[in-house]
Amino acid sequence: MTENIEKEFPELTFLKDEPLSRYTNTKTGGKADLLIFPTSSEIVQQLLSYADKQNLPVTIIGNASNLIVKDGGINGLVIILAKMNNIVSDGLTVTADAGASIIATTQFAQKASLTGLEFAAGIPGSVGGAVFMNAGAYGGEISEVASKATVMTQNGEVKELNHEELDFGYRHSSIQDHHEVVISTTFKLKKGNPDQIQTRMDELNAKRAAKQPLELPSCGSVFKRPTGHYTGQLIQEAGLQGLKWGGAQVSTKHAGFIVNIDHATATDYLDLIHHIQAVVYEKFQVHLETEVRIIGEDAK
Repeated sequence: MTENIEKEFPELTFLKDEPLSRYTNTKTGGKADLLIFPTSSEIVQQLLSYADKQNLPVTIIGNASNLIVKDGGINGLVIILAKMNNIVSDGLTVTADAGASIIATTQFAQKASLTGLEFAAGIPGSVGGAVFMNAGAYGGEISEVASKATVMTQNGEVKELNHEELDFGYRHSSIQDHHEVVISTTFKLKKGNPDQIQTRMDELNAKRAAKQPLELPSCGSVFKRPTGHYTGQLIQEAGLQGLKWGGAQVSTKHAGFIVNIDHATATDYLDLIHHIQAVVYEKFQVHLETEVRIIGEDAK
């Protein structure tokens, strides 16, 4: 099936049996049968339309930051949107392609003297991923500034969703429910002082660097915050901070993170996640739900 798509699109460059550990922030993950970095939404549309007709499995990935790819890899076609990264402004709005990084988007807004995205200045994901999961930090969420998004269905149909149709919730959007692909997002911002915007971004990035293990590979915050609790505190009080599992470790800097300290595998990550969930539930009767997206096949 993958050979057929290569013949159908001879002008495109596909990578075969490509290790996804080269692209994930955890530096773990198995191989993709076929991987491509499209440069336009038109190419994505053509690929999705073809794959839909041929029943070829397709997996879309943004910046692979809040993501664990299992060690068995991903069957079919994997599309990474990182090369679709254009950002433009018009008045009080900034429109960014799905593959643009959130960090680059906040920097673009600052240069345009637009305020509202400062909370996201250090979020390592892509615009598409941030909208998909309604990413947030330091009291702000994407839902507060995203006014509309252009999305694509699994068969290649393009449509525009307004803020209400995006149905944002805590780490949730309607895009998850309908398995759609973010193509671009428009953020409605306010006029601001660029120096003050930069100062706020610098403050938040300093806080992040002081509290989070940015120096080591990780998937970011592993678990959603349970109502009435702080995830890191629960894991600490369960006596799990610093626990090593294979090459993975509960961060000694922030217990809500799992870091790759010694050639960890995705299985190490997942086993450690399950262990944390079991111990925290046993001690506190609190179920820690994963925030990180887990995809792919188990190792054979």
